Amino acid sequence: MTGLLVALPALLPLLAAGLSLLVSRIRHAQRVVSGVALSAVLVDAAILLWIVDSHGAVVLRLGGYPPPAGITLVADRLSALMLLVSAVVTVVVMLYALGQRVTDHGRTATTSFHPVYLVLTAGVMLAYLTGDLFTLFVAFELMLTASYVLITRGVTADRVRAAMTYVITGLTSTLLLITLIALVYAATGTVNLADLGAKLSDVDPALRGALSLLFVTVIGIKAAVVPLHFWLPDSYPTAPAPITAVFAGLLTKVGVYALIRVQTAVFAHQDAWHVLLVAALITMLLGALGAVAQDDVNRMLSFLLVSHIGFMLFGLGLFSEAGLTGAILYALHHITVQAGLFLVLGLVARHTGATSLRRMPGGVARQRPLLAVLFATGAANLAGLPPLSGFLAKVTLLRGGAVSDTELGVVLAGAAVVTSFVTLYALARVWVIAFWGTGREGSADADRSSGELAPVMTTACAVLIGVGVAMAAFAGPLSAVADRAATHVLDVTSYRSAVLGGEP
Repeated sequence: MTGLLVALPALLPLLAAGLSLLVSRIRHAQRVVSGVALSAVLVDAAILLWIVDSHGAVVLRLGGYPPPAGITLVADRLSALMLLVSAVVTVVVMLYALGQRVTDHGRTATTSFHPVYLVLTAGVMLAYLTGDLFTLFVAFELMLTASYVLITRGVTADRVRAAMTYVITGLTSTLLLITLIALVYAATGTVNLADLGAKLSDVDPALRGALSLLFVTVIGIKAAVVPLHFWLPDSYPTAPAPITAVFAGLLTKVGVYALIRVQTAVFAHQDAWHVLLVAALITMLLGALGAVAQDDVNRMLSFLLVSHIGFMLFGLGLFSEAGLTGAILYALHHITVQAGLFLVLGLVARHTGATSLRRMPGGVARQRPLLAVLFATGAANLAGLPPLSGFLAKVTLLRGGAVSDTELGVVLAGAAVVTSFVTLYALARVWVIAFWGTGREGSADADRSSGELAPVMTTACAVLIGVGVAMAAFAGPLSAVADRAATHVLDVTSYRSAVLGGEP
């Protein structure tokens, strides 16, 4: 029974996608199918987290083939936490999309959205659960294929250009990933993560280090690590708000999750890795400085998304329990808050008729006070102001950097503080110009575009921003689970025992 719970997060969305195509002529039926499937995944993820936190990792061997020969799905505390928070985002973004009815450019939404969105969800969930590199590749392919369709909905010249950048980059990274997997298999004869950790210990250390660095580079493209981030600010801002939100909330975090899982289970660093720490430093600072230079609010948020990937790399690069706990907390916090802010600014753009700060009229706070509260809460959370969840995650990371054995950890802690202030400044510009400023009223066309279902969209925004606040309210239990997850991830022997069998 528990094995079935591991399969359902990826299986249910795929089955629902097929059913959604069958009932594509009945739009309300599509909505019911998507809503039921995504809600079931959310419930399943919550049950799975309770089980793995109480009883340990759950392993499902597909087809009954024992690892490393067969495909193995593994749910532990880290994957279950990511599953649960990601499931919340997929449900809420779907609610927002249903309330929106039309795309941001006024074109009628087609029936392809639901099955493609469900396939994207299946890819995300599979990436969290897979126990081998090849199935991880398949999960990335599911996500990328679906995202190619979603990012080109409502074709315009800007979206075609953005889609070309996105597709070419995605195909390149995919080609590099499958080549890297082939190299790993040639060196070890396996792609199972647990088995790889044991086999690589017998490989030449120089080759092992090269493979580790290549993996960081290839997955760094998907995670938008500087300088491999160039595609993201040109791609995400052109998509409709719900699509941009789910991309920003989930896709880059899947890359970060893959880095955490492989660098701990396979390459098992014993101390801080300066390569990752330097990448984290550059990503933090350059992403934040890029955000300050933007006039378009969606591009600004996209650069902040890149910048805050550096916080997660910081925690991983320390390869300590405190650092990894901070990285996990930051990923959970960032998934919800970043997606919520993209949704809020999507509503602001619909109200004002602009995404450019120079063209955006002021006074949104007077006309839409609830939007102002939601944006201010999300912005404060992303900047890490106390007592919100962003502050909790950053304090954990700063503690990890302060107690690390490398001076670079202390430097990263200082850079994290600087980045937080730059983030606050970039978001404060939006508040001052769009919300607090005095200008002409929002255009009548923009007001009409929000439609009678705008309260549904506002509710979706409030739920995501509220989840970020709830993480702070339940900081004690959440931190405890994240700490146990970090301990288990760093305990390579325990992971191998759960997957391969036998005593730790």
